[in-house]
Amino acid sequence: MVYDVDMANRLREVLASEPGVVEKPMFGGLAFLVAGHMVVSASRQGGLLLRVDPAQTDTLVADPRASRFVMRGREMDGWLRVDLDARATDDELSRWVKHGVGYVRSLPPK
Repeated sequence: MVYDVDMANRLREVLASEPGVVEKPMFGGLAFLVAGHMVVSASRQGGLLLRVDPAQTDTLVADPRASRFVMRGREMDGWLRVDLDARATDDELSRWVKHGVGYVRSLPPK
């Protein structure tokens, strides 16, 4: 399955005011990077793959739409799958993306 093109376009709009955003195909989706770090991806499974502060993972997965990303059978702190679709409001989408941008901006550039 190809990533959700409409979600990718919405992510472009949300990230339009962020300097230095780069798009790159990753993990079968379309990832958006800031300072060389992945912030968010329009996932091929639908929804988002989102990078967040690992210390906030427990708080953020309290939202029923969010879960830890699983890689090779292992749950990853700091990486979330967020089940958002076309019904998600722009405010909802922006709120999730801001978590990712805020964390990535705290990291040294690659």
